[in-house]
Amino acid sequence: MKYGYARVSTASQDLEAQLQALEKEGCDKIYSEKFTGTKADRPQFVELLSILEEGGTLMVTKLDRFARTALSGTEIIKDLLQNGVKANVLNMGLVEDTPTGRLILNVMSSFAEFERDMIVERTQEGKAIAKQNPDFKEGRPK
Repeated sequence: MKYGYARVSTASQDLEAQLQALEKEGCDKIYSEKFTGTKADRPQFVELLSILEEGGTLMVTKLDRFARTALSGTEIIKDLLQNGVKANVLNMGLVEDTPTGRLILNVMSSFAEFERDMIVERTQEGKAIAKQNPDFKEGRPK
């Protein structure tokens, strides 16, 4: 059985593009949530991991949808592969339990983590510049 997982970080973001991509790939059931990726205890993801069985496939559109760090992504996929579950990341393909497959996973996981770190760094730089303005008020406008 093919299971899809779609996630965005905030309630204002849209899941539609991910859902359409997973439906196009023929997922039998899709779990989705609007929940920060920095937390491992995302309810829908935890539920999905608990029902995956040998012979099943977990599909995500991008690696960073279910893991924010290279270590976390590698551990999750390693556990899946050890339990006979395939991992298919749509923008990189089926992750295989081979030396080449593990190399590609590690490289792509590292890039996903790097991208996340760069976003955080740019956000912090922007905040530091904005705080120099005497009218700066942190947070969302009321």
